[in-house]
Amino acid sequence: MNNLKKVTFILMVFIGTIATAQQLPQFTQYMYNTISVNPAYAGSRGTLNATVLHRNQWAGLEGNPRTSTFSVHSPLRNDRIGLGISYINDRLGFESTNYVYGDFSYTVPVNEEVKMSFGLKAGFTNYTLENPDPNDVFFNSNFNSWNPNFGAGFYIGSNRWYAGISSPRILNTDLNEGEFQALERNSYYAIGGLVLDVSENTKFKPTIITKFTNGAPATYDFTANFLFNEKFWIGASYRVNDASNFGAMMDYQVSKDIRVGYAYDLPTSTIKPYTGGTHEIILIYELRKKQRGPIKSPRYF
Repeated sequence: MNNLKKVTFILMVFIGTIATAQQLPQFTQYMYNTISVNPAYAGSRGTLNATVLHRNQWAGLEGNPRTSTFSVHSPLRNDRIGLGISYINDRLGFESTNYVYGDFSYTVPVNEEVKMSFGLKAGFTNYTLENPDPNDVFFNSNFNSWNPNFGAGFYIGSNRWYAGISSPRILNTDLNEGEFQALERNSYYAIGGLVLDVSENTKFKPTIITKFTNGAPATYDFTANFLFNEKFWIGASYRVNDASNFGAMMDYQVSKDIRVGYAYDLPTSTIKPYTGGTHEIILIYELRKKQRGPIKSPRYF
């Protein structure tokens, strides 16, 4: 193994073992991927929703974090019940974590406009640490394990605002159970947002997500978006933690069922000179049902 690969490998192991916390990946466009952290969101959009997202973090660095996600969720005929399934692949150097989880939610109407939901998430986390050189005397084996976990969440909102709390992974599990510890620590999330009318064709949507993990710094993501003519979103974000960054994003409603989006983050920490930033692409398919009678207000969350 050449020196650069060995340094990268040792760095990845150092991050995963000294920090001893396998954390769920974070997204700039979190407001469009809520089900990844809160199972109570399943079915809340009132129709079938499928979301694909890819994040290339710290582009230009060898072994940089790369995350791909796919999720599908929908209400059942009894629209108080929502079901979903999600998959996340998170890679960091020679380290890979896969999350395969199902989601269940039950919704209780508070009044004609406000609904609250309770959700459960259950599935498996797969952790893999590849040995880049089988002849290397320091790392003499590969690690591959599957471990069950579960989570829970609460979500409340209307067409104009929302709030929620959740813990998508409740069990503290050593995913490696070998020479190197890779502890999946439980994290707690709080989310919220609202939509305000600026003019007849312009809306303003501020959102926030906070994450608290035992043994890791808390993170706070603040985002502000403007919506023009119910088709084009544009906005900015700022993340506060030990690796703060600024971001910009835009989303466009290509058709009544399909929306695409792009986000770019620029770190403000010491890693800034070594990377071209972070790129994130999202594709959303949402089945729009034919409406009878008055047209319902569009869903913003």
